[in-house]
Amino acid sequence: MAGGLTENANTTVINLSKKITDEMVIIIYSNKEVKDFKKTKELEASLIAQCKQKDANSLENGACIDGDNKTSKDSNSKVNINSATKEELMTLTGIGEAKADDIINYRNSNGPFSKIEDIKNIKGIGDAIFDKIKDRLTL
Repeated sequence: MAGGLTENANTTVINLSKKITDEMVIIIYSNKEVKDFKKTKELEASLIAQCKQKDANSLENGACIDGDNKTSKDSNSKVNINSATKEELMTLTGIGEAKADDIINYRNSNGPFSKIEDIKNIKGIGDAIFDKIKDRLTL
């Protein structure tokens, strides 16, 4: 609907398998930018620094490629309990490897969570842990 990529667009430096979310900002580099890799890497470093949402009025570039996935591990970022990876779940306070596995196994067996409070159906996640993480949870 947006018209697609231009003939000069180069998608080799973006994650084409990442799920698109509402209000996501995606930057597509040109062939020239990719060809001039050193200059592009400097530009990319600058843009990655801008990927994190600085305040409620700024945008986060959800399509940034960052080797450490810092944008998804930001301690203030929301974690979608219906699609989060094990590593993303483990960024939540009180959620270690075993509980992250339990969350993934639960949603694989029972389908997606219908409300964030349903995470308390996971053994070991009670009111205390839920209260610590509820502001970072989303569906």
